[in-house]
Amino acid sequence: MKLTCTRENLYRGLAITSHISTRNVNLPILNNVLLRVDEGGLKLISTNLEIAITCHVRGKVEQQGEYTVPSKLLFDYVNLLPNEQVDIDLIDNALSVKCKRTKTKINGISATEFPLVPPVNGSIKYSVSVNEFKNALSSTLFATATNESRPELSGVYLSFHHEGAGKNKMVVAATDSYRLAETVVNISGGSDEAKEVIVPQRTLAELSRILSIFRDDVEASPSVEIELSDNQIVFSYGSVELTSRTIEGAYPDYRQIIPTNVKTTAVFDRTSFAQAVKTASLFSKTGLFDITVSINPKEGALELFSSDSARGENNASIAGEISGIENTITLNSRYLLDGINALSSEKVILKVIDGANPCILMPENMPGESYQYIIMPIRQ
Repeated sequence: MKLTCTRENLYRGLAITSHISTRNVNLPILNNVLLRVDEGGLKLISTNLEIAITCHVRGKVEQQGEYTVPSKLLFDYVNLLPNEQVDIDLIDNALSVKCKRTKTKINGISATEFPLVPPVNGSIKYSVSVNEFKNALSSTLFATATNESRPELSGVYLSFHHEGAGKNKMVVAATDSYRLAETVVNISGGSDEAKEVIVPQRTLAELSRILSIFRDDVEASPSVEIELSDNQIVFSYGSVELTSRTIEGAYPDYRQIIPTNVKTTAVFDRTSFAQAVKTASLFSKTGLFDITVSINPKEGALELFSSDSARGENNASIAGEISGIENTITLNSRYLLDGINALSSEKVILKVIDGANPCILMPENMPGESYQYIIMPIRQ
């Protein structure tokens, strides 16, 4: 095994693959990254048995072979190297890494002990804009459940469907049963077949991290390819493949809780609303994080109130365009702020039925209802 590549390409490949490796006492090989040199260059592979990441690194191959070394150690070492040519060689069961006047040997484990990452041969494939997909992930992932008592809620629901006239859509939804985030993304190519799947939150968080690594790369692919099999999903982006198991079971029929008979609609500045919520949250009850939102159509104002017997109370008011009846609802300030931060529009819309039903937060001037965030109220 012998190869020459640039430090920049090697560093990025390790930044992509070394992140999922964790300290595993029972299976030390999972702490390692597999370096596989073949006629196509260098292939870096890492896995934690739930997720597997493969990244191709361009290089000049002199001799094929494979070996595994501790991923974090190699990543930290390459991070300190100058931006010069890097020579990789396998000498006496150790990985030799040379760069300019710096050289080292890293002890590892034979590649024969590395878990096999079987290829996914799914017949269902879709193509999605990378920018739309990144935005969808950033605006939904935070709403997934953090515990796994209900495994399906610890994942993100992806629904692929055909709308006719060459229009295909992918719904991305996440809920922890207290709030729900849903967005709709255009499918730019691939199958017209309808499909539903639940993907672990950790998988999509890792995918989002990988996509962010390429954000300044002018040669980066404009789309993410998605491939499905019975119990696995593969995301392909340029030189990277991320393979993951999917979560079995049925996702809750969340659409039945989305409010339809809205009685009050308020449109207001997103930045002002975020500031008011942050201020009110300072005086909300510990553990409850409750703030009361009162909507007054006559005064064209949205009022936020919070109080705590130990700290005091706070009143804040922001102006807005309000239609419908006067209304009041008590919400979790953290959940509300998560929704506000997920929006990028200058103005946001808050739709309320009453204090006992969920409310909707969504961006203004967005075609259709491609993003909506539903929050369950705190009942007094």
